[in-house]
Amino acid sequence: MSKKILIAIDGSDISTHAMQETVKLMKEEQVQLLILHVVEVHFMFPGIDYLSLLTHYKKEGQIILENAKKLVTGQALVQCDTKLMEHNLLQGRISEAIVKEAKSWSADLIALGTHGRRGFNRLFLGSVAENTVRIATNPVLLVPPPTIN
Repeated sequence: MSKKILIAIDGSDISTHAMQETVKLMKEEQVQLLILHVVEVHFMFPGIDYLSLLTHYKKEGQIILENAKKLVTGQALVQCDTKLMEHNLLQGRISEAIVKEAKSWSADLIALGTHGRRGFNRLFLGSVAENTVRIATNPVLLVPPPTIN
């Protein structure tokens, strides 16, 4: 029976690294991957053309997912699907959207990168990774950024 792994990416080098490391770890396993990119929609500022902005974010998200899928399928023989999800801040945090999708897809594992922020930066900026760990009922794999020698 194959394992189902949801990998949440945001297009950053850190999330790409997390995806690559997850695939390396699971290379010898039968794995189904779902690469998820959440487009966060903000409807808070008057005078902004939100439809154009959302269209831009969706196109950017599709490019991120296409590049991720190429990278994964070039790195390992795994079944890989992608999903672009729209998320409004009124629906809750991005981490809640990730966990909801993992449950819906019956994922065995959620994988994502972490920026490794500490102290005030973590408090001020919050952490999708940290909140995902707190609310998920699935195991969560957090991959730190690569070390620079």
